[in-house]
Amino acid sequence: MAPSPVKSTLPKPESDLSVAGVLLAGGLARRMGGGDKCLRKLGGKTLLEHVIDRAGPQVGALLLNANGDTARLSAFGLPIAGDVVEGNAGPLAGVLTGMEWAVAEAPDCSWVVSFATDAPFFPEDLVARLKQAVEEEGADVACASSGGRVHPVFALWPVRLHGELRHAMVEEGVRKVDIWTGRYNLAVADFPVAPFDPFFNTNSPEDLEIAAFLMR
Repeated sequence: MAPSPVKSTLPKPESDLSVAGVLLAGGLARRMGGGDKCLRKLGGKTLLEHVIDRAGPQVGALLLNANGDTARLSAFGLPIAGDVVEGNAGPLAGVLTGMEWAVAEAPDCSWVVSFATDAPFFPEDLVARLKQAVEEEGADVACASSGGRVHPVFALWPVRLHGELRHAMVEEGVRKVDIWTGRYNLAVADFPVAPFDPFFNTNSPEDLEIAAFLMR
């Protein structure tokens, strides 16, 4: 059995007002049977609520990236934007959506952090650690890693690259995150996997059961 989580006694970092967060909820959730995976319940709350609770305090502004009728998500009280690139173009489309939204609606934010909405335990100091990695390494972009795996969806992106990302997606057909980040200096912030991997994601009903156990 997996160990129970240990509550951190460290103070939570303050919100970084230079960073806008984009919650990526535009996927098809095939392994969950379709629909909005982020609306599945975990411990009496939706996955999306868990993610908002962790992401909101870390950033200066927060956008929900979701496609289709936005009325189903209006109760969460966040601005909602569908992919600015058509065709279910994957996480990069959500990142570009967040960048272009920041340019128009959050001009004080020079960075965008992307969050997966199926990973309810990501670190409460994620943004601070990604910013630190960029600054220490003089990098363009930073992403998280844990247990020897890189998590490119949990990443820090400079808004200044929005034009280059749009060109890559629209004119070159780039869809894979690592292909695009390979063009830039990428820093990696590594996180411990004890007592469990903070980037554990709920791709299936069985994963939700595991997540419920981890919350005990």
